Formats: sequence, structure tokens, C-alpha cells
Amino acid sequence: MSSDFMIRVEDLRKVYRVGEIDVAALRGVNLEVARGEFVSIVGPSGSGKSTLFHILGGLTKPTSGSVHIDGKDLRKMSEAERTDLRKKTVGFVFQKYNLLPTLTGAGNIAIAQDIAGILPGFDNDFKAILNLLGIGNRLHHKPRAMSGGEQQRVAIARAIVNHPAILLADEPTGNLDTENSNAVLGVLRDLNERLGQTILMITHNPEAAAYGHRIIHMRDGRVI
Repeated sequence: MSSDFMIRVEDLRKVYRVGEIDVAALRGVNLEVARGEFVSIVGPSGSGKSTLFHILGGLTKPTSGSVHIDGKDLRKMSEAERTDLRKKTVGFVFQKYNLLPTLTGAGNIAIAQDIAGILPGFDNDFKAILNLLGIGNRLHHKPRAMSGGEQQRVAIARAIVNHPAILLADEPTGNLDTENSNAVLGVLRDLNERLGQTILMITHNPEAAAYGHRIIHMRDGRVI
């Protein structure tokens, strides 16, 4: 296994049982993402993008095929090891910000540290990331006092506070207007270019996809 690849997927298949019918969500996907690469995955609804996302994040088990994340073979992992992967190796950003309304921005970020068993507090590297995100002066505000773009940037900060090897972003601008979308996408690009963060972003928006180094198209459970 080459250490140059953060993600390597071979002949990945996922079949769901719906009643008495088997539905193939992934039909033999092959994919490699280099360390430090920013890759966009695009495709219509039902193309298998979200299923791939959940498998890569250790949220769903594949029916068959191999998945390696940062050199780790997901097939050989116990449930506890998969949970540890989600805590420390993979950061998640979703379309919905999923911030707790009763906590400040800093409190929401600290949740990820607590889950990973890390003492709350921001090291100098992460303080630099907060400046890059442009939310350093918003961390004492609760979500209701933030714009959508600010909330999503807090969600990004929460995803990377534990310095994960890879950031998985599923439609991160889906709830944002054009201005906030561009701001969030610019932040992702800066994280990649300045810090070398590996990013895999799922989107249906071709303008958003263009922020990545490479665009992968999916349709009917396959890479095309």
C-alpha cells in the first residue's frame, strides 16, 4: 500500500435490501485520492455519492470490495476501531451545520475534542486555522447570532480541530447563498493549499466542484 494515497477504493459495492428487492447503490467503484489532494465528486441524486461518503467515513459497511483510509483497511476494523477512525482520522462537514444551539461556537468545537478524549483547548496550529476561517471573533456567539456562512465555518473548525488526515464534506454549501458559498469554498481551498488538508467534497454544483484539483463524476453507482 503506497503511503501517497489517503484513500484507495477497489471494486467497491453496496447493495441495500428494500423489502424483497436488492438495490445496488455502488456497482464496482474504483477510486484513489492522493495525500493533500482536493477532490470533488459530482453526480445526480441516486448516483451513489452519499453512499460512498458514508462508507469512506466508516459510517456504513460495504457489501464487498476494499477500502483503505490513510493506510488502514476498513474491512479489518472492529466497530470500536471504526469509531476511533471517525474520532481521529476523518473529519465530517455536512449540508446541515448540526451545531448545538445552546452552545457557543467554541463550545461546539470543543464537543469534538471531548468525544475524541482530548482535553478542550486550542493549540497554536488550530488558532492559526481559526484565523484562516475568519471566525476567531465569533466563537463566543451562539449559532442564532451567526450567519449561515459563519455557522458552516464553525462546523468546519469542529471537523478539523483534532487534525484529521482527511476531511469529508457532503454538500457543504447546499444551505448557503452565493456569497456565503464562495466564502466557505474559499476556506476549504485555503485549508488544502496552505495546510495540505486532504479533502473529498461531494456536490451537485459544478461551480463548487471547480474548487477541487480534480472532479470525479458518478452515475448509477459507478465512476464514469
